[in-house]
Amino acid sequence: MGKKNLDLQGGVFKFTKPCSWGSWLMAIIGLLVFFAGIYVALGAVDGEQYAAGLLIIPLGLIIMSFAFPGSFESELMEIRKNSISPEELNSQAEERGLSIDNWFLGQSTLVPTNDPSDWIMAAPGPASWDDDDLYGPDGDGSPLPEHPVNVGTPIPATTTTFSILILLAIITSLYALGEFVAAYQSIMPAVVAIIAGVLITIVGYYNVKLMRQKIDTPTSLIRSIAAGHPELVGQVRPAPEGILRVVVDGHQSMVMDNMVAFNWSYEQYRCRTVQTKDGSREECNWHTVRTDEGGCSFILHDGTGGIRVNPQTFKRKDWGKFRKRWDGAFAKTILQDFKSQAIANLVGGGRVKKHRWTLFGLKLGEPVYLLGNTRQRTNEELQSEGLDGSLQNTLLEMVGDEDAPGIKSNIHRGTELSSLGRMRSGVEMIMLPLLFTIGAIAILGLG
Repeated sequence: MGKKNLDLQGGVFKFTKPCSWGSWLMAIIGLLVFFAGIYVALGAVDGEQYAAGLLIIPLGLIIMSFAFPGSFESELMEIRKNSISPEELNSQAEERGLSIDNWFLGQSTLVPTNDPSDWIMAAPGPASWDDDDLYGPDGDGSPLPEHPVNVGTPIPATTTTFSILILLAIITSLYALGEFVAAYQSIMPAVVAIIAGVLITIVGYYNVKLMRQKIDTPTSLIRSIAAGHPELVGQVRPAPEGILRVVVDGHQSMVMDNMVAFNWSYEQYRCRTVQTKDGSREECNWHTVRTDEGGCSFILHDGTGGIRVNPQTFKRKDWGKFRKRWDGAFAKTILQDFKSQAIANLVGGGRVKKHRWTLFGLKLGEPVYLLGNTRQRTNEELQSEGLDGSLQNTLLEMVGDEDAPGIKSNIHRGTELSSLGRMRSGVEMIMLPLLFTIGAIAILGLG
């Protein structure tokens, strides 16, 4: 499947279906929960059991709905699969997944098996990069295959299969909410539903606003970039100063090379015994102990040319899924394990049962979408790189320390196509939760 077969205009309605074994499994689980709710409601002997059964039904519908992708996700997955060579796919399969490093110590390493922020169409590899001309064009100067100039801007369908399932969930949940309020003679469930609906609507509004910003802002070509607040899509390539080798939490066994931006966290799974009216029970939660982040300047190249980017100046950063996660029943050394347990006891955290280190970041060769502001580079900076300033794109640097009216500077791993291809329409993200909120308010008024 190629670009010519991909219709990026979603239209009014688009039928979607699960596109991976994981999503099919979620759909089946949701369907089972849905039928379980019907079974409980039909077999109810009192109003409370009937209301509980009715609440299980929309839960099953919601679980099912998230198994159905956005307008273009399945098509984009197919394009990605056909664009990458079988050798590269085999290499990725060997590197990804869960591996047991030490069974006795409970140590394992997890690398996500899929990466929705990765290239969808094949991008040039390091062997084709011109190390002597970092800012110059590739070959004939054509934009990268996945650049918006070539593929266009996707517009999500107004409604999808997801919409139908969520609408059914809203109808059944509002009916169940009314029965629940009547059975328990309490308005608290309606109040909780209103708060949840308002929060989901606000999050949806924020996401739709970002989506509209991406759709409405034209993507600039780096070779002809002008001062201001441009939108850029390109590939990460090394700046003259080099790249980063990230050592997570100081442990040489947890290392990631070829990075230009990162953040990691160290967490402990602490359990403590709490007393309740029914007796004692164990309560466990993850607690963040340490975090760190950093980055270095890199060259963003879109095929027409490269421009220097300083990722540390962006307040809004999103590196997508985690790169790697290390888990263990113990800390990396006996001393660290003893210290972590002592500190947890000191702060009342209880027993430390597990440890987890999670790394996020941006690596060479990966796609980047950014919307930022340009900064004029000084003569000293140009001279330090041996640049004569004849190329417009060498005179500017992309930073993210300023917003413009209606424009929020941001940088994330992925392209416009991979980002918008997973987005849902304003109807699905705003109107549906707003409809639920209004229904809950009506129930509250009647209650």
